[in-house]
Amino acid sequence: MRTSYDAVVVGGGHNALVASAYLARAGHSVLLLERLPDTGGATVSTRPFPGMDANLSRYSYLVSLLPRKIVRDLDLDFRVRTRTVSSYTPTVRAGRPTGLLVGGGEARTRESFARLTGDDREYTAWREFYARTAHVAGRVFPTLTEPLPTKKELRGRVDDDTAWRMLFEEPIGRAVEERFADDLVRGVVLTDALIGTFADAHDPSLRQNRCFLYHVIGGGTGDWNVPVGGMGALTRALTDAARAAGAELRTGHEVTRVDTDGRHAEVTYRTADGEGTVGARHVLVGASPQQLAALTGDAPPPPAEGAQLKVNMLLDRLPALRDPDVDPHEAFAGTFHIAEGYGELARAHAQAAAGGPPTAPPSEIYCHSLTDPTILGQDLVDRGCHTLTLFGLHTPARLFTDATNDALRAELLTSALAQLDAHLAEPIADCLATDADGRPCVEAKTPLDLERDLRLPGGNIFHGDLSFPYADEGAPTGGATRAVGAWRPGTRTSCCAARARCAGAGSAASRGTTRRWPSWSGERRPPQR
Repeated sequence: MRTSYDAVVVGGGHNALVASAYLARAGHSVLLLERLPDTGGATVSTRPFPGMDANLSRYSYLVSLLPRKIVRDLDLDFRVRTRTVSSYTPTVRAGRPTGLLVGGGEARTRESFARLTGDDREYTAWREFYARTAHVAGRVFPTLTEPLPTKKELRGRVDDDTAWRMLFEEPIGRAVEERFADDLVRGVVLTDALIGTFADAHDPSLRQNRCFLYHVIGGGTGDWNVPVGGMGALTRALTDAARAAGAELRTGHEVTRVDTDGRHAEVTYRTADGEGTVGARHVLVGASPQQLAALTGDAPPPPAEGAQLKVNMLLDRLPALRDPDVDPHEAFAGTFHIAEGYGELARAHAQAAAGGPPTAPPSEIYCHSLTDPTILGQDLVDRGCHTLTLFGLHTPARLFTDATNDALRAELLTSALAQLDAHLAEPIADCLATDADGRPCVEAKTPLDLERDLRLPGGNIFHGDLSFPYADEGAPTGGATRAVGAWRPGTRTSCCAARARCAGAGSAASRGTTRRWPSWSGERRPPQR
């Protein structure tokens, strides 16, 4: 290790790796310091179940906000696959199991809407609504690799007053209620506003709108794609790109302080062998604003709060469904919505806001191995095994304490799986594989677990509330300040993590991203679904 570098990057998540690769390719000397034994942060694949050859995306699991420009610029050996089905939402109508299937072709989707609602009105509204979001996606997504526009510039680029109003100015609940009548359809639309975000549909802060926006603009289409080989494949590709460009990557190096006189910075780090320091012309912090403040001695930002339950499962087989019209291989290929009707989402939010866990926790499930079986060993594939990922909503960090975390995690897991069982012809527990120790292959992560594992503040998968993709009113928009939204004036330090208005590339313990650096590139927020 040298005594000084052009840039020291703190943290080894996907955004930090992107920044390191771009800087090194531009000819700068780069040192990346990561606390954990491996790079990747939330974009990693692990084998959580002993004796089982299943490489699961433990936290972040789908890809949408990674611009192809970054893949091309960095020559990444990384591929994604499109899911054949967008979503399936089971329900019961007139005592009969049924559901809403979105995907499998226009005729199939139209027929599913008609069977659920009785006519074509909801389907027509659906098409019109998502035509508007697609228009916005096509106009907004390209800006993610450009300097941050002003609000006026972005509105002019969108050039659709109705779409701008419903996404950027009014609570998304108003647009949902004005355009859709069916409770289930309303709920399916609203879920994209609640990923890792504890909010009501009519929250005046519009945090739900910001979450919704980033979940419908990815790739200019809003598609959420499957990473071939799991999220760890993205980390491996980024790590290889950074190293190939000349960046030094050191794991097991925890940065404890960053000092600067405005011209030069000194980074203090700790390893198993002791403490050390290294100099830098610039420091990029690929961590939360809370971590950045702690490293520099600044006042901490407002507390952040996550609101999700992440569950990973390995199954001996996919469960049969109560709905006779849909095959489980089709239903689980997309997003499988559970207890996510509009009214159910409102009740779950109200219960959690009142201080208790939702009695019927909403969640969505997805089967990676249906689209990409490469994450499973051949023996598991031959046996018909599959993975399931469950992402629960409205479980805010405020509900959890050190004393209650284990018990509440178990309670929410039981409740979430019970909601799933209500739509299955057999209990999900009967389908779970068992590991080498004879235990069911299921693990759950609460916001408190994510804070402990990854130092996500309050378990928030975005490091804090998301912001709209334009410069705040009155904010400087020229030079480095425009390009780097988390630049600390008068220092050589900036943030390149998920919440910064400049960062790197992924999707969320969830569904992830950035913007551009002064003389090199990046991408933008948030982390992946």
